[in-house]
Amino acid sequence: MTATTEQQIPEEELAAGRRAYELDRKHVFHSWSAQETLTPMTITRAAGSYVWDGDGNRLLDFSSQLVNTNIGHQHPKVVAAIQEQAGKLCTVAPQFVNEARSEAARLIAELAPGELNKIFFTNGGADAVEHAIRMARLHTGKYKVLSAYRSYHGGTALAVNVTGDPRRIPNDYGTAGTVHFHAPFLYRTQFHSSTPEEETQRALEHLETMIQLEGPATIAAVILETIPGTAGIMVPPPGYLRGVRELATKYGIIYIADEVMCGFGRSGKWFAIDHFDVVPDLLTFAKGVNSGYVPLGGVAISPEIAATFGQRAYPGGLTYSGHPLATAAAVATINAMRDEGILENAAQLGADVFAPGLAALQEKHQSVGEVRGTGAFWAIELVKDRQTREPLAPYGASSPEMNELIAACRTRGLLPFANFNRIHVVPPLNISPEDANRGLSILDEVLEIADAKVS
Repeated sequence: MTATTEQQIPEEELAAGRRAYELDRKHVFHSWSAQETLTPMTITRAAGSYVWDGDGNRLLDFSSQLVNTNIGHQHPKVVAAIQEQAGKLCTVAPQFVNEARSEAARLIAELAPGELNKIFFTNGGADAVEHAIRMARLHTGKYKVLSAYRSYHGGTALAVNVTGDPRRIPNDYGTAGTVHFHAPFLYRTQFHSSTPEEETQRALEHLETMIQLEGPATIAAVILETIPGTAGIMVPPPGYLRGVRELATKYGIIYIADEVMCGFGRSGKWFAIDHFDVVPDLLTFAKGVNSGYVPLGGVAISPEIAATFGQRAYPGGLTYSGHPLATAAAVATINAMRDEGILENAAQLGADVFAPGLAALQEKHQSVGEVRGTGAFWAIELVKDRQTREPLAPYGASSPEMNELIAACRTRGLLPFANFNRIHVVPPLNISPEDANRGLSILDEVLEIADAKVS
């Protein structure tokens, strides 16, 4: 199976792509990259669950770009909403009321768990995390923030220090007030657990010990991705998040749920925390709120924290907070997801396609150590040895083997999301079952390559 060119791309579009690549290499400074080693892929167009590269090849987007095009590419209702809003009111300063922002806030508050009825809009997930922590610190009068080692919370100064993965390390000067702990991850347990119940109990004991040793009077917040995304899509074991909620309440700590990646249908529910019947004090969102069509993020705020700033000014703001184009896209996205049953499709894909399909890959391929996930949010953990669980790439890096797999996916017409030793299965939530199975078939072929590396 090879990449396809089912839709003929005009030569002028291919030429424009070649020029874009030349200009990119001359002038664009890419994130998280050594600039001189890059050969980035050009994308010239996209539609639904597909993108086209600079050579005119069509690829099935199993990455949703950065796990944000939840409603697929170029959804006509969202594109039309942006166009209509641009014709009416392109931009307005955040101190003024505008219809798109008000309606987006209403819809998000309606969907958020509990009484998180106040919405502060940001430009993306990282600054949503920054502002959530700022709110927690100002509300409590405390400073420290607890977060998990296997986590990602954003690339800005505070967000990257709250992050647990290795991207934090070059940016970490020990001055951000962040303290890291081990969250549950049974496949690579730090607690020598053998069951999910043991992992929950021991992880909560560890967290409470950390709180006690750091001093509850110094801790403003604990922040957790409800289901960690880039770090590996580890669905928390039963009882863990409820236990975190209880510990936060017991010690007077604000519980921040980071739903930037796992929210807005990715897990098969509006928010991943809905699976666990837990209500945080603050909830951060971005990405899927408008499928990434225009940058947007935000914080959903509890009544208690909102009341702190009832008569006291909140010392924070953004020029583009609640930008009309972004919030109009959010309104259209949420309404389209409701009207078209996109959440239901994600949940059904998880139950009927991804869970059994990935389980079959695990049984067939010795290189697959574990598959895990829910909805349209899955990870394939690749190993060199199933017994020792040695990863196919070291933690915090890639490997020649992983690079070979990614290249093989692309030549077969699949655009994967890969991180360290994992391939994530994170397509648009409205992907068809036929395309979802096609993607799994390509992975089945490619994993033969990985099997050859297994001890």
